[in-house]
Amino acid sequence: MKTKVLSLVALFMLGASSVFAAGKTEKIKVKGNCGMCESRIEKALNGIDGVSKADWDKKTKKLEVTFDDAKTSVDKIEVAVAKVGHDTPHHKATDDVYNKLPDCCKYERAEQKQDSHAGHQH
Repeated sequence: MKTKVLSLVALFMLGASSVFAAGKTEKIKVKGNCGMCESRIEKALNGIDGVSKADWDKKTKKLEVTFDDAKTSVDKIEVAVAKVGHDTPHHKATDDVYNKLPDCCKYERAEQKQDSHAGHQH
């Protein structure tokens, strides 16, 4: 009888802790090339309050991040990644930061279209 009660209490505690953890996992496309990129991207997220796990895969170029959405957001995560030189779907690294990356870390960037109005009138 005592064992059954202890088992039930342990089960209840395990269930309660998973409810309060509030962990959300998202996959985000992040541009990069190598192991140095992986270290830089993951390290940038270690400093964000609420991020419990960050893993960037250099083959798929996907960042899998687990976080507490009461403390941070996907937007804040993408901003942190862009600040260290890596483009995401919603935030691009500045040219200055990108240009400071080691050569092996410089990935192909999408060209931004310039809307040229030269030579014609509206």
